[in-house]
Amino acid sequence: MTTQRPMRIAPLAPEARDERANELLEPLKVRGRDLNIFATLVRHPRLFNRWSAFGGTLLRRGELADRHRELLVLRTAWHCRADYEWGQHVAIAAAAGLSETEIARVPEGPHAPGWSELDAALLRAADELHADSCIGESTWARLAAELDEHQLIEVCMVVGQYHLVAFTLNSLGVQPEADAAPFPR
Repeated sequence: MTTQRPMRIAPLAPEARDERANELLEPLKVRGRDLNIFATLVRHPRLFNRWSAFGGTLLRRGELADRHRELLVLRTAWHCRADYEWGQHVAIAAAAGLSETEIARVPEGPHAPGWSELDAALLRAADELHADSCIGESTWARLAAELDEHQLIEVCMVVGQYHLVAFTLNSLGVQPEADAAPFPR
């Protein structure tokens, strides 16, 4: 369970944005609005530009199946108690084909009944990276039986990217959008 974190750095208000901030935010609008994550991180435009390109590659142009990526993201959000990340990615995970039941089962981890062998291995990989900064041999072997080199690299990168996001958003106190899914209890 998370607690409401105080906002430490507020999203950059539309009237305070310069041309560069507007240029960086425009392609990232969701349903015509700026998300708090982007409106906050754009306060550091050079870093924002590089980070959003990397994150966008993993999110929209990666080689992992969307479902697999979202299992990794949700499990990472759970470990980091990242309410913002969880709230945004529940909708993305649903669009990637995860059912409500599967999303609700992510906090139970890889040993919960109902996961395929690959799904359980992905959740275990996120657990191992979070705990040990390395995927264990048996988990790696299971993943390598079904994923290619590019996808294996992305497993590590996705978990690392979303740790970075969780650490940053949790520390800055970025507030979830009002319509975001709540963090599971």
